[in-house]
Amino acid sequence: MDLTPIIEKLNTGVFINGQWRDAEGGRTLEVRNPATGAVITTIADGSENDALEAIAAAGAAQADWAATAPRERAEILRRAFELLHERADDIAAIMTAEMGKPFAESKGEVAYGAEFFRWFSEEAVRVHGDFTQSTDGKNRLMISREPVGPCILITPWNFPLAMGTRKIGPALAAGCTVVLKPAQLTPLTSFMLVDVLREAGLPDGVVNVVTSSSARRVVTPWMESGIARKISFTGSTEVGVNLMKQAAETVMKTSMELGGNAPFLVMDDADVDDAVEGAVLAKMRNNGEACTAANRLYVQRGVAEEFSRKLAERIGSMKVGDGLAEGTQVGPLVDQDQLDKVAELVDQAVEAGATVLTGGKKIEGDGYFFAPTVLTDVPENATLRVEEIFGPVAPIVVFDTDDEAIELANGTEYGLASYLYCKDIDRALALAERIESGMVGLNTGLVSNPAAPFGGVKQSGLGREGGSTGIDEYLELKYVALPRANAR
Repeated sequence: MDLTPIIEKLNTGVFINGQWRDAEGGRTLEVRNPATGAVITTIADGSENDALEAIAAAGAAQADWAATAPRERAEILRRAFELLHERADDIAAIMTAEMGKPFAESKGEVAYGAEFFRWFSEEAVRVHGDFTQSTDGKNRLMISREPVGPCILITPWNFPLAMGTRKIGPALAAGCTVVLKPAQLTPLTSFMLVDVLREAGLPDGVVNVVTSSSARRVVTPWMESGIARKISFTGSTEVGVNLMKQAAETVMKTSMELGGNAPFLVMDDADVDDAVEGAVLAKMRNNGEACTAANRLYVQRGVAEEFSRKLAERIGSMKVGDGLAEGTQVGPLVDQDQLDKVAELVDQAVEAGATVLTGGKKIEGDGYFFAPTVLTDVPENATLRVEEIFGPVAPIVVFDTDDEAIELANGTEYGLASYLYCKDIDRALALAERIESGMVGLNTGLVSNPAAPFGGVKQSGLGREGGSTGIDEYLELKYVALPRANAR
């Protein structure tokens, strides 16, 4: 696929107050294709002053945007939804080129990401309040929900479109302006998203974007500006904790979607073939680079051999290659650091006693490819049982009892997503109730849905994105007391 015509039309500067322009000093940084290592293009390397101008623009636009009719905000989001579908092929091609996932998955992400704009276009006109009276009858109580104010949005590299729409959608629907810091590795998809919003009629200053080789150089001025009233971050728990500390200085509202370590439980009454397909989806989607990816596969002893064999056959047969090549099912990892980390985790597990059923090594040649891998006999001291793998590696551990399965599943400080395959619905629901995570996929390997609240417990974060509660993260309650003149 020739990307030249698409790349030539890309805006690659900072986007401030409705205008694309170069970064201060003309500084740039490179964006590379992880399948080849080749430079796709160069983008603006934003400065602290660029960041300050962006947050100032968001602050200046806040009052007018909050006063914009909910229906008008909704129509802008709806037009953006339609434009994303019209440009799905071009956006997906750029996403695959900068991130590595197969083209079909990138198109799926465009459709999924666009749905957040449609969903929140419908939520924009349904921000309700309340009107009642005090218990002593002397006051009328009027309760409204109002936009929190300018928001800082920080998105990761692994879902560059969907993480943008999942944050921008509710913010705009609620009447909040935003400053966005996309991931350095995958900014081009975000640039295309901004152009879609601009064409959809978004006023100047409502969305501002600054990319940078230093996240701190951009985010710290935003946090310390006194203008921002909320931060929404998706990324590592370590960074999230530091951002929460900064947010505490100004008592800023926070939403944090942080690390994951998802267990995938297969009970002895499960449909093994369905469980294998669910595991492939939960593990291999996005090349395994997803916070919801199945990180630890726990299989009950009675079906362990069959499940392991079938999963190894299925994963071992997947076609690895450039995501833009026809038939590719697994693309490269995002960069050399990620490739080295996955290889180190697998090597350490094998040295500790794990058995490789398929894969287990880097693929030689250009790009950052790791062979789809299934490991069994994974010992307790294997690091990949406690750390996110973020790669196409499925480690299998055998258990015997339901209680043991729950103990293994909950034996982590994370609690984002979990998966459970079990035919007995009473048993399944009882197990699901005991699993400590914000989301549970019951007989399915896919939990993400724009109509559902996405988020975790424990060190996997705070707040929820998507669903009917997603807009609440961008609203504050206001209570007005109205004395009743004729109250007794």
